[in-house]
Amino acid sequence: MAELDELRTFIAAARIGSFARAARQLNLSPAMVGRRIQGLEQRYGATLIERTTRSQRLTDAGQAFLRRAEAVIEATEALGDWGEGGALTGRLRLSAPTTLGIRRLPPIIARFTATHPGVIFEMSLANRRVDLVAEGFDMAVRIGDLPSSSLVARRIGTYRFVCCAAPEFLARHGAVQHPTDLARCRCVLNLNIVPRNRWSFIDAAGETLTVEVAGGFEIDNDEAQRMLAIDGAGVVYLPRDLVEDDIAEGRLVPLLADWQLPTMPIHTLHPSRHFVPRRVSTFIAALAESFRGD
Repeated sequence: MAELDELRTFIAAARIGSFARAARQLNLSPAMVGRRIQGLEQRYGATLIERTTRSQRLTDAGQAFLRRAEAVIEATEALGDWGEGGALTGRLRLSAPTTLGIRRLPPIIARFTATHPGVIFEMSLANRRVDLVAEGFDMAVRIGDLPSSSLVARRIGTYRFVCCAAPEFLARHGAVQHPTDLARCRCVLNLNIVPRNRWSFIDAAGETLTVEVAGGFEIDNDEAQRMLAIDGAGVVYLPRDLVEDDIAEGRLVPLLADWQLPTMPIHTLHPSRHFVPRRVSTFIAALAESFRGD
């Protein structure tokens, strides 16, 4: 078991490229990371990682050792998943976007862990696209079109948006009858949308109209945009999941009901390996079932 811990520590340090960041991921001290890797180097009589005060790099021996270490850990996890009827166990490291991770995933995870109490979830919420392999994640949930990669992707749902504002804002500034009316409105811009100042709408004929918007707010956090909208600061273009309760309770009013907004696909991703831990494949299936019909 101790040697497996050393191997996992070496893999994390090699993938991430930093003892300090590997230590944070593994909940260890940097000194413990160094001792474990030094223990491997002494045991196998080879320098695996060369370090300076500014950087580190894998030696040729380290690169070969990394491939074998990953094979050993993968085989060990396969043994843990032995048998179709066995209980699911182990840690599942998941990366997801902030709003989806707050609004949609918790009830799915709660149901999953009620059925599979041996699975420990470690979920990181961020709108950046993490490097699954380098940062040691088992899987990710991603919104939007995916670049070509070696990762295995599965589409599980559709992400929908709504353009809305507070009743007080509309009382002060007037109704929005057409997307071009947004040019005279103060809008709250989302830094996670590229470009941030161009909002698209689709008419009844399926034609897309893109309008340029502006305002005194540019924010990378959906929840902050929501609160500004509720307080009457401006018009927002946000995920429907985030504001559906506000719309139902009258705090926000959807705009431009005759127009549709573009949607984005929701995918799961996991590293392309011959063996996928059963806890990962089972959770992906649970996600797909929960998002069915979106």
